[in-house]
Order: sequence, then C-alpha cells, then structure tokens
Amino acid sequence: MIDRGSHLGRQRAFHFDQRWCIACRACQIACKDLHNLPVGVNWRRVVTLEVGVFPRPLVFHLSLSCNHCARPACAEACPVGAITKRAEDGVVILDRSLCTGCRTCEDACPYGALQYDPSTRLVSKCDMCVDLLACGEEPACVAACTMRTVRVGWLDEMDVGDEPSGVGLPDPSLTRPSLRIHAHRDACPSAADRRG
Repeated sequence: MIDRGSHLGRQRAFHFDQRWCIACRACQIACKDLHNLPVGVNWRRVVTLEVGVFPRPLVFHLSLSCNHCARPACAEACPVGAITKRAEDGVVILDRSLCTGCRTCEDACPYGALQYDPSTRLVSKCDMCVDLLACGEEPACVAACTMRTVRVGWLDEMDVGDEPSGVGLPDPSLTRPSLRIHAHRDACPSAADRRG
C-alpha cells in the first residue's frame, strides 16, 4: 500500500502576514490567470472576516490556498492515489490523469483547497507553482502580492508567524498545515474581546 501522507524531507510552506493584507485579491487573480482556471474555480482565494459589533466592527482578511499539510487529509481520502506528497519539498500534488472526480478529497480537506470543475468533472488544486519554483521564481500569488503579505519558503527556516489558529481556520492539529501566519491583532478572539 502506498503511504500518501508521509513526508521525510524538507517542507516548503506559505507565510501569510494578515496584519497588512488589504484584500486587493492580486494573489487570487494571478493564480487564476496563470493556471487559466474557469469561473468558480479558485486555487487561492481571499476571504474577509468580521468580528465585533457596532460601534467597533472589526474586519480582517485571509488569503488561502492548499496548505501542503504534513498530514494531508485529501491524500488519505483519495481512493485512487491521485494525490501525493513530494519527498523533495513536501508539496502536495494532484495527478489529474488519475482523478476520477469522486470528490472525496474535496470533502476531506478542512480548508476547502480542492476545487471541483463541473466542466471537466475533475478536481484541481494549488501545486505551489512547482514549475516556477524549479526555475528559481516565486509562485504567481507571491509575485503578485503588492503588500508582500504572501510569501513562500522552507518551513524550518521560517522564524516568523505561528501555526494558523484563532484566525478563522480549523484546528491545525488536524492536518498540520505548512502555513505560518502573522495574525491581525483583531483576528484572535481574545483581542476582539478586550476591545469590547
């Protein structure tokens, strides 16, 4: 049996600085454009979250894609082995030639990273632009970010940010996402409570 979730090498990861994101969606548009994604399919998406009440409503943004998890629930759920974790960099890859469109991976991912395309009846997802990384370039979302809030690097070299918790995301212990976030001060429930 193939172990689709294990990974022993170094891990590439995204870093997102929520403190400075202005929701311009340049990262989302660049990804969609580079990969020629159809309407309704977004490998990276920016969501706006609100906390607090009048007269102090608080708004912050979150840019999300596949988190290339240490324990990818999508890979564990795929019945045909179409999703694997690369040994050389930990990037989670979907082989669309093996995909049957059953959508079990889509249901398994707590981040909503896998996207079903009704026109092809297949699922697709972020591949961290591995072809660009191989050429020494940044992923499209990173290169397009005007505020430099989305970055990519090696997880063991990231001395910034925390595991994504308390920022509108699922418990990181579920899949151990390869994502580090500098959270907006209003994104944490305790900070919002203190502000009244």
